[in-house]
Amino acid sequence: MAELTTIARPYAKAAFDFAVEHQAVENWAEMLDFAAMVSENESMKPLLAGSMSSNKLAALFINICGEQIDEHGQNLIKVMAENGRLEVLPAVSQLYAEFRHEWAKEIEASVVSATELSSEQQQQISVSLEKRLARKVKLNCSVNAELIAGVIIKAGDLVIDGSIRGKLNRLSDKLQS
Repeated sequence: MAELTTIARPYAKAAFDFAVEHQAVENWAEMLDFAAMVSENESMKPLLAGSMSSNKLAALFINICGEQIDEHGQNLIKVMAENGRLEVLPAVSQLYAEFRHEWAKEIEASVVSATELSSEQQQQISVSLEKRLARKVKLNCSVNAELIAGVIIKAGDLVIDGSIRGKLNRLSDKLQS
């Protein structure tokens, strides 16, 4: 995985810098997401790994994407095809999204709770995280009854485990050591 990220980073950074310069950040996000979905398609995978010439592969890929990708996006596809890198498009899309969130001072936070959170509780968590991280926070909430009670919050590198299951696991670890 780290190797794909290393390969994808220069493409994602170049696309992001170009998008910011041309005030098309959201448009590029949509294009890269679509291109990533095309590259992950079961029918496309053998073609990407095959021995088709880069020009033919780029033309086929661009033809499949159609109007979803503008001329600048097509240029990125051509360059990636020439370098045999179309299979890393999902990683490029993911890195681009990270650059976009960083640029917009946004972060997505995953909140897993033992029971459904009320809108008031979600608002409290969001406000607290925004204060702590100095960013706009978008919550993705889910329920996992195995936590017994409490919540687990993940935002980037930050993990806050306030669940009873987590506390029991930590207590068990202390007692065993």
